Amino acid sequence: MAKVIFYEKPGCINNTKQKALLKAAGHEVIAHNLLTQSWQVEELRLFFGELPVSEWFNRTAPRIKSGEVVPEKIDVETALALMVNDPILIRRPLIQVDERREVGFDTDLLNHWISLKPLDEADKSMSQSLMSQDLQSCPNSHNK
Repeated sequence: MAKVIFYEKPGCINNTKQKALLKAAGHEVIAHNLLTQSWQVEELRLFFGELPVSEWFNRTAPRIKSGEVVPEKIDVETALALMVNDPILIRRPLIQVDERREVGFDTDLLNHWISLKPLDEADKSMSQSLMSQDLQSCPNSHNK
């Protein structure tokens, strides 16, 4: 099983569910507060791979919802500078296993990468229930 470094927003409902899925699959989850982490541009950039800049952002961040920050109009350097200075802008979670890093919680990607298959029957129904949910969007952002 994998040692998963998991950068989250403490108290986030979906981050809690995501960690439960990882733990049920037998992974060791080491959670860090995404908002208080001292980010360096070079380190943060590694999580985004080849994704378009617009997919790096937390769409529920106040500055995005207000229109102050428009991800589709931002270049790589500007995006990283904004995120280092205001980590709530970073899409979460950020996940690292060994040297590989990813952003977001794509269950298909994670299942192929490190497996999300529960280790025992007791966790199977919980895992199936969680995997059928939208674990990418913030449940507190709907209709706000």
